Amino acid sequence: MIKKIFFPFILLLLGWAFFMNPNIKDVAAGVAILLFGMIMLEDGFNAFVEGPLHNLLKRATNKLYKSLGLGFFVTALLQSSSLISVITISFLSAGLISLPAGIGIVFGANIGTTASAWLVAIFGLNIKVSALAMPMLAFGILFVFQKSKNLKGIGYVLAGLGFFFLGIHYMKEGFDTYSETINLADYAVEGVWGLIVFTLIGVLITLVLQSSSAAMALILTALAAGQITYANSLALAIGANIGTTITAVLGALSANISGKRLAGAHLVFNLVTGIIALALINPLGDLVNYISKLTHVANDNYPIKLSIFHTIFNVIGVIVMLPFIKLLVKLLNRVFKTKAPDEQPIEYPFYLNETILAYPQTALRALLDESKRLFENAMFKIVTHGLNLHRTDILGEEKLKKVIKKSTEELPIDIEEVYYSKVKIIYSKIIKYATLAQSKFSMSPKVMKAFTRIKVANRNIVEVIKNIQGLRKNVSLYMNSDNVYMKKEYDRLRRKVSQVLREIHSIRTDVTGKDHLTRLEDLKSKAEKSDVLLDGTLDKLIRENKISSVMATSLANDSDVVADIVKKLIETAELLYIDSDTLINLTTKEKQILKEQSRKKNNKSKRSTV
Repeated sequence: MIKKIFFPFILLLLGWAFFMNPNIKDVAAGVAILLFGMIMLEDGFNAFVEGPLHNLLKRATNKLYKSLGLGFFVTALLQSSSLISVITISFLSAGLISLPAGIGIVFGANIGTTASAWLVAIFGLNIKVSALAMPMLAFGILFVFQKSKNLKGIGYVLAGLGFFFLGIHYMKEGFDTYSETINLADYAVEGVWGLIVFTLIGVLITLVLQSSSAAMALILTALAAGQITYANSLALAIGANIGTTITAVLGALSANISGKRLAGAHLVFNLVTGIIALALINPLGDLVNYISKLTHVANDNYPIKLSIFHTIFNVIGVIVMLPFIKLLVKLLNRVFKTKAPDEQPIEYPFYLNETILAYPQTALRALLDESKRLFENAMFKIVTHGLNLHRTDILGEEKLKKVIKKSTEELPIDIEEVYYSKVKIIYSKIIKYATLAQSKFSMSPKVMKAFTRIKVANRNIVEVIKNIQGLRKNVSLYMNSDNVYMKKEYDRLRRKVSQVLREIHSIRTDVTGKDHLTRLEDLKSKAEKSDVLLDGTLDKLIRENKISSVMATSLANDSDVVADIVKKLIETAELLYIDSDTLINLTTKEKQILKEQSRKKNNKSKRSTV
């Protein structure tokens, strides 16, 4: 809602600015070109560092210093803190990284964003950037038209850098032209009021541009052109840093709880950093002068001095906040409360949201976790109650034969109502997200099959529930039957399903590495072989007139249904609890697999040509 109001406001503001002062068009065009360049840079780096970056995120987030380093280096390299934020939120939402690791990456990324200021101050303002930008654009577009994903990525990076520098060129030209008609430096405000006013202007600039890097480029260009004073530029830089928190909060409005927590950490960090910088602006200014003197930076080289200031207060912010990360995590968990997976109503997705569709790994992990939640909370309860057993009976240690013998009370459950009001809703969500992931990503056949297997596993869950619904009538009928033979056979059917459920529960809770797969396969084999039609049981009961023909047909059908239930339960458990890690690793290795296949194909093509 806020974004819908904000967009027309910006359009009106821009139109009013062009109408009131046509000379602003070069500056505005420069900012637009620079922002477009940053978008292309982000797309370019995302195209060919996706695989390695994901591997880094998983490996380099087990220690806080690694998370900080990763956030810094990747943001400095990619020139995009937003890309890092998107990836971090996706991995955090899917449970692939922890909240402290995500906060560490965000803190590091804040230092990494200072690289943009240095790029503008050192290169953008000291050389003829248009001469550098034009060849980059020409070569970049050539690469963009290539079929190879990596070559396209290189093309987007070159074109992005070209547009980035071209944007700076137009901004410089615009401010030079602007200075002929009006000098903004004449409107400088000194003292505390100057700090407050220009900090707020810095916040507004970042809010409009939706990028602190673009805001810093604009501030540095205006400073180099003499359109703002050095003192006011310091306040603008602080405001630009604080402004990123507003864009982060706006972005988190539609995010899940993990995204909101990360945005909260970003907000706290930038507010604390901004307050420290404002409170210590004079000592920090003296420190900048001291460092400038040591490094032989000219006293009037304000763009470099502003870049030093920008780096210093971000580093100080990280140093101040690092000891309080654990406290910050506790605060965020308390403010943004979430229910445990088993407390959330089953019809509402717990792991599925738009952020998990950013990458194959995050989508697959979230789909597996949501499927486990459906299996453990909905299906487990429906199956046990459908057999007139309690969950505690299955999860306990008492022998199943004894449990079933004393479970003679029909439990109240409307399976059809539960299915349509709860299970079907979450089932449709899982299928939807799995299909979206398959259509969004270019994946190898093996990874595509992994998503298909998840869909099949969920279909199995639904079919088990429907089979239990059909079985329940006869289970309740013969559970207390006067015919001891029918009672015995239906108790056997209940026990077969219960044994599988108990074994699956032991897989979920076991940490010893016990070979559950063999045990499950044995149970499946026994269920198939112990069919009353195949093992002669039914024939014997009919010959000896122990059951009627009506009873015989019911028992024959239900025995086959139970064999199918057991088979589907075991196949689903194998995927969700035994093969899940293998599936996740598949997506991580996919890029290497595709590269190897491409290399072999090229080699084969060369040999055939020779």
